[in-house]
Amino acid sequence: MKSRSRISVHQTQRLALTTGLATSIRILRADAAGLSRYLEEAAAENPQILLARPQVQDWIPRWKSAFAGDAERPEQEAAGPSLVAHVLGLVEALRLTAADTRIAMALAEALEPSGWIGRSLASIAGQLGVAIPAVEAVLARLQAQAEPTGLFARNLAECLRLQAQEAGEFDPPMMALLDRLDLLAKGEIDRIAREAGMELADLRQAFGRLRSYDPKPGAGFEAFAAPIREPDLIAEKGASGWIVSLNRSALPSVSVAEGRAKGRAEARALIKMIEGRNATLLSVGQDILTRQTAALEQGLGALVPMTMAEIAQALGLHESTISRVVAGTAVDTPRGTWWLRTLFTKAPREGGPAAGALRDRLARLVANEDPDHPLSDEALAAALADRGAPIARRTVAKYRTMLNLPPAHRRRRRQ
Repeated sequence: MKSRSRISVHQTQRLALTTGLATSIRILRADAAGLSRYLEEAAAENPQILLARPQVQDWIPRWKSAFAGDAERPEQEAAGPSLVAHVLGLVEALRLTAADTRIAMALAEALEPSGWIGRSLASIAGQLGVAIPAVEAVLARLQAQAEPTGLFARNLAECLRLQAQEAGEFDPPMMALLDRLDLLAKGEIDRIAREAGMELADLRQAFGRLRSYDPKPGAGFEAFAAPIREPDLIAEKGASGWIVSLNRSALPSVSVAEGRAKGRAEARALIKMIEGRNATLLSVGQDILTRQTAALEQGLGALVPMTMAEIAQALGLHESTISRVVAGTAVDTPRGTWWLRTLFTKAPREGGPAAGALRDRLARLVANEDPDHPLSDEALAAALADRGAPIARRTVAKYRTMLNLPPAHRRRRRQ
């Protein structure tokens, strides 16, 4: 029996990601800085797109002194400053020149939550239009004055080296370990001894000192604070309640050039996408912060459970749209600059407080503990239970890890 070839016709449907749709999604999920870069690139390719940057001074968070000991807000003072506020204070205390202050702010903006710099110095120098040695000079001053030691390190080895130098322990065995952190991570200290030509006992002693250093000196600060940069939204309390507005100084204004040259249609389409992005961002931000009014007025310890599905249903949007809008979006409030995404938090127990609120309370407990007698996970769980938030010890350990807080034995003050 011979086989025969058949030709059949099937009708299917699928979503094609057109160039316009891809651009719309990119604009929707872009933060102010990312959207500004995209508009600059688009204007460079299409002369019909005209950009005009607002004439404003470098943005400084209006909450930079929010943790300066305001007696009316003891809960913030107890929690300690955010990494952002701490670094702003450091830059201000150095009394740098205007040019060096600009470099210092760029370095501060590049800080990761760990306290390390997340960008190369060459990239920062190129962005500012200055020489790399100028950036290195300012970085050296920041590293020398930063507290805790290790802030503004470019990598783990430099972070640990700064702490070893500050402790007067940067001896040959310590240098050998820091030069071979990859081998140390594998536990191959015997190989390090052979390669460095040193006694194993000396290296083990240096390793004991090394373990007492903090590999993430920025992790002990306020966990919800967003990086230093212009926020996308600004929340202010008015006579009728909290009002959310766009930060107009964070984005250039866009217009279409006069005439009938090629590219005008694309320019008008781009403006329409930006207007849609701004309207969606405003409505999503307003709904989120309306639900989290207690957090705006009392602090992050008052966060209530909230999901993206709830916001999507209330606004008639798809949940994926909410996810794109809040990705990388920051809002400036009197209590700090927050990521919108961090305000979405579920309750570990039905009817109980939000997980974000519990993490905030946990961070405050650790900030207020006696450094000579730090609280164990069991003690932290008991303290949270006394405040009306029963929580298991393993959940405390999980949240402590999320906050980059070390266990009690590592938080104990060194004698």
